Formats: sequence, C-alpha cells, structure tokens
Amino acid sequence: MYQKSKSISEVVTSKVTYLHNYLPANVASSSKDSIQEFATKNAPELPVYFFRPQSVKKATSFFKQNFRFNYHKSRILYSVKSNPDQETLKLLFSNGIKEFDVASLNEVKLISQLFGDDVKMYFMHPVKSIQAISKAYFEYGVRDFSLDSSEELNKIVSATKNAKDLNLHVRLAIPRSNAAIELSTKFGILPSHSIGLIRKSRNFAKKLGICFHVGSQCMDPIEYRKAIMIASDCIKTSSVKIDVLDIGGGFPSIYPTFRPPKLVNYFEEIIDSINSINLDKDCEIWCEPGRALVTESTSLLVKVELRKDNNLYINDGTYGGLFDAGTPEFTYPCRAIRVNNKSKLESEMDSFSFFGPTCDSIDFMKGPFYLPKNIKTGDYIEIYQLGSYSKTMRTNFNGFADYLQVQINEDLHFSIFDEDCEVNDAISILRPLL
Repeated sequence: MYQKSKSISEVVTSKVTYLHNYLPANVASSSKDSIQEFATKNAPELPVYFFRPQSVKKATSFFKQNFRFNYHKSRILYSVKSNPDQETLKLLFSNGIKEFDVASLNEVKLISQLFGDDVKMYFMHPVKSIQAISKAYFEYGVRDFSLDSSEELNKIVSATKNAKDLNLHVRLAIPRSNAAIELSTKFGILPSHSIGLIRKSRNFAKKLGICFHVGSQCMDPIEYRKAIMIASDCIKTSSVKIDVLDIGGGFPSIYPTFRPPKLVNYFEEIIDSINSINLDKDCEIWCEPGRALVTESTSLLVKVELRKDNNLYINDGTYGGLFDAGTPEFTYPCRAIRVNNKSKLESEMDSFSFFGPTCDSIDFMKGPFYLPKNIKTGDYIEIYQLGSYSKTMRTNFNGFADYLQVQINEDLHFSIFDEDCEVNDAISILRPLL
C-alpha cells in the first residue's frame, strides 16, 4: 500500500495509518519540499493527509487575541463536526481550547473520552433525540442545549426530568446571507416568531442564551452585524434577561473562488456591533468556529490514476475527503508533484476536473483545478485547505476508506492569519508553490 521509509514510526487503526515523526524538527529549513520528499521516497498508493500543527496554533492564538470584549466575558467553542480527528482535538486542547460545540451523542462521548472533566461541552444541535439529551445530561454532565421550537424545549425539559440547572439557547433563523452554505432554512426560529419561545425558555433556564449562525464560509463581516442587530431586537422585545449571545460560526478560510476580507475585519465588525446594543455587562459573548481554526492545518496528497483529456481520475473523491469539491463545488489551491525525473512538469497551467475512485458517476469534482498542462497518470496532486470537512465526511463506499496521515513540522506558504496575505488574488496563493 505504501513503501515505508526507515524514518517512519507507525500507528495503525482500522481505517487510517498515522505516520509520526517522518521528518526532522528542522525540516522547513533543511528541505525545500518535504511533501515532494515523502512522495518520492514512499510512492503512496493511499491518499495522504499532511497535518501541520503550527497552523492550528496560529489560528487558536489569533482567535484568543481577537475575540475579546471590554465589558463581556467571551468563550470560544470549537465546532467538533468540522474536524473530529483526535490529533487535531488534542492540539486544540493543548493550545487553550477547552470548550466544545457538540452535535451528537457520539461527539459527546468522543470529547468526554479524550478530556473528561477538563473541558465543557455544549449540545448546540437544535434538534436532538430524547435519548441523546438524557444521556448527555445524566451521564456526561452536559448542561447547555440549543433549541428552535417549543417541542424541542419540551423534549429537553422532559428528558432531563425538569432539571433546574439547564442553560438553554434559542436559535434564531437569520435571513440568507453572503455565505457559501446557508443554514437557516433547516434550523432556527424566525425572529418574528421567537418572542414567545424566548419567554417560555426563560422559565426553564438557569441561564438563557440567544444564538444564530450566519452560514458557513461567510464572505462579508457585515452579516454578523445584521444578525447581532436582529438578535438585539428580539432581546428587547422579549423583555427578559439574556445571559449569553452566541454568534455561532461561519468565519471563512481562503479558497481560490472564495476571497474573504482579512479576518481581523470580522472581529472589528462584531466587537463594534456588540458595543452598540447595550447588553447587560454580565452577558457572555460566544462564538463557535470550526473551519477557520483547522482548515489550514491539513493538505491531502492524491495520486492520478488516469487522465482523460482534462479529467483526472484520482484515488480520493467526494465519498472520501473531497465532499466539498463535489456538491458545494468548492475549489482548492493545489499543485502537482512528479516523483520521477524522466520529464519535468510544465510551468504553463490548464484547468482540470477530478473524478474520484468509486464507481458512482456523481463522484465528480468540477473545479476548475489549475495544474500543469502535461500532468499525467502516476503524478501526485497536493490539495490544500482540507483541515475542515474532509476527514469528518469520509465514507467506506466501495471500500475506499483507508488513508494515511503524516505530521510535518512546517507551515503553509499562505494563511488568512498573516497580515500580508493576498486573499483577493487566488493566483498569489499558488505562486509560492510553483
């Protein structure tokens, strides 16, 4: 399946082989291209994730420094669904992320097994089974639950046997915003219908919160201001004490077809909006980042199994780590790697589409993905920005579940957290890699 280098220490699970300490600590200065080195030495037949811990450290540090308010306590809840990989979770924990937004009982169990009582979990899925609510409360100590209907409120109260220490968070539906993936069609109560639910929830809540989500990969900071103003109107109209305002996730990452403003602009907009709505000083402000914290941490090395015109058949796809390249049609920064020296990759680029390894014709990634014109069977492609919604979306369809993971001690050539990053030019993202 791959040729193991002598420098690799190996840990095997049912579906993934973790390859640790493949490269020396000073790899960034000692090697021009560690991914090229790995591909040349090992010729992997499986897809390979390259995990960069430094990127997670940079992201968490940025959020902790910028999501702060003069008069309100703030909390950063990592959205586990974006990447539940244990290596990633442990690294987030070691860098100060001690609170987790969980969406299922299995995510509750995972976080509990990894960290026990050293962390706090928040069950922020607005629709949960009665069994999941009960077990989360009685077996795992979860006290925070979101809801967007009276029926869900009744389920929570019943499943917890009329507990007096519930923290309840009413989720608002925010009008469709400038985001890649809209979420309010499925979840949230319309603000105009929310007042009764907010007041009713107050009767059962030790602490009461208002929460919302502007949509995944939000492309304009003004959307947070709009949502915060909507939440403020609901709070004022309901005339009840609110203990938490949770602005959710949606913080973006860089992709060739998504060119967000600098991330600091989002925090400036949020802070200014919060300061303008006169919340009680003891009201906490929360956020639930997922994508922004982990996207840059991981790239994926895939192999070209066949080329047909400008369609490349690769060994991973939409049923594997590239779901977002399929249905949502995300494009990714990527580059080609050739492991033999018989011919060189051309500098002239062309646009390509990908087909995944399964027998399903919808295992297709339109792109465009820009790669050298002479890319061919046997070449490799490193695809960037796959630290979120990649490993978590993998399936076992057609038996293509296995992959490798390698931890490397080097940083990306580009980052949304770098002040000088040219996010408005997709070509500039790739230029350092060519």
